Amino acid sequence: MSHVSLDAGYLLLAVALAFVANDLWRVLGVALSARIDEDSGLFAWVRMVATALVAGLVAKLILAPAGGLALAPLWLRLVAVAGGLGAYAIGRRSLALGVAAGEAVLIGGVLLLDA
Repeated sequence: MSHVSLDAGYLLLAVALAFVANDLWRVLGVALSARIDEDSGLFAWVRMVATALVAGLVAKLILAPAGGLALAPLWLRLVAVAGGLGAYAIGRRSLALGVAAGEAVLIGGVLLLDA
């Protein structure tokens, strides 16, 4: 029975360390968010850096994809982006609609090319 309790101890330690690594920062963010001025220069800089990181990731996924996405030709990936942006604009800036439309164009295009 000591083997079972030893495993439970390791499991509890793993959960505690996972909390510290991930959720602690979320708790601190919630606690400190009341003091953040959304119009401050620092907050604007953080927003710009986050936007640039997302834009860089999207560009990498489009121009130099890995895995299954690399099977889709570049023109199809660009058409999917255009379809997603169009749906986003037409759908009153609905992010979910834009992502769903882009995915639908990409998946539909891959299925049509393989058929």
